[in-house]
Amino acid sequence: MKVVKTLIHNARIVNEGRQFKGAVLIEDDRIVEVFEGDSCIFNFQNSIDAEGSMLLPGVIDTHVHFREPGMTHKADIQHESRAALAGGVTSVIDMPNVNPPTTTMERWQERMALGASESRVNYAYYLGATNDFSGFKFQVPIPIKLFMGSSTGNMLVDKREALLRVFQFAAQNDLLIVAHCEDTPRINERMQEAKQLWGDDPSVEHHPWIRDEEACYRSSALAAEMARKTGAQLHLAHITTARELDLLGGNVTGEVCVPHLLFCDEDYSTLGTRIKCNPAIKSRKDRDALRLALADGKLQTVGTDHAPHLLSEKEGGCAHAVSGMPMVQFSLVSMLGLADEGIISIERMVDAMCHQPATRFGITERGFIRPGYKADLVLVKPETWTLQTNDIQSKCGWSPLEGHTFHWRVQQTFLNGCLAYDKGNIHDDLRGEPLNFERK
Repeated sequence: MKVVKTLIHNARIVNEGRQFKGAVLIEDDRIVEVFEGDSCIFNFQNSIDAEGSMLLPGVIDTHVHFREPGMTHKADIQHESRAALAGGVTSVIDMPNVNPPTTTMERWQERMALGASESRVNYAYYLGATNDFSGFKFQVPIPIKLFMGSSTGNMLVDKREALLRVFQFAAQNDLLIVAHCEDTPRINERMQEAKQLWGDDPSVEHHPWIRDEEACYRSSALAAEMARKTGAQLHLAHITTARELDLLGGNVTGEVCVPHLLFCDEDYSTLGTRIKCNPAIKSRKDRDALRLALADGKLQTVGTDHAPHLLSEKEGGCAHAVSGMPMVQFSLVSMLGLADEGIISIERMVDAMCHQPATRFGITERGFIRPGYKADLVLVKPETWTLQTNDIQSKCGWSPLEGHTFHWRVQQTFLNGCLAYDKGNIHDDLRGEPLNFERK
């Protein structure tokens, strides 16, 4: 079999807390050598001069909803994985609240087969917990998704004994729990109050009042309590409040999602339900606390909670408009924008979007630019451009960032050593690989 070699040279490499000019040699699907400085003089037929560009590990997004099966009228694996590639995202972990929900090993295997057939990026799928969760016999240490707040597909786990079973099972089997934490009774109570105050469908500006800090903290505190009681590894998904940051430490870590870093409650007046998501985008004070916690490493990972809907489904207010937005295609360029503003260093951004997702989730051979690792890489370059509708790869065809001017652009994305995205062109014949995990 012919060995395919590719050299990416003259790049500014950002990896493991450092920036340096250098080159990366790829053979077939793996990185074989990383050169520092200008000393690399090898000449290969497949040679890419990356002068003026930064070379990063491919982004690993551990929080996406690609909607397949069951909701393919608004998103599917093909379109959303194409969006990921265009955004420099090379690996994703997809959520279980599809139709039917991924709550059995048989359904998990069916989704893995779908990924093998359709995904343009590397893929994995959560196994979803339910109130009647009793554990599974399996060898693959896949992460468990726990909805402690309202969810579709009968996946809300709201009984204390059921929660304890999930945490005990995870602890005994060295599995990571990723939890959506909101207190549903609190939310239902606040929604009823909101309707009495503002009518049957309160304006979206009231969304963070209904799904407030207390709803988030109550649930997150309960999850942290159970994790510490059982010794289970817990990753709190999409933290939105400053108060929840006090729960982090030891076996309890946290994710922040890009929308909660970009937006605050002041943006509802202009973006409306386009930024309606659960948990709600909250105050500027909360947003700034999340930014600071990400910059100093207290928040470990960045995800997107990429959750496409049709714009027609986003009509209405708090009661009628659905929650969620597409974000995976523009997460990296958005975070580079925050780096330009001095909110986070580029080195820490790479740590949170590439290194830490691999480390915290136990994803093997990805997330770093290291010899022997899979060659998942992205080249980005300074360039000023404004997002137009026809740039969007997601099936829903819209973004809350339309009209926003970015100052970075993804140039090329390499997937398992192959050039999968090249300046607007997606190599549609390529497919991703299943992610491999090691036990926590």
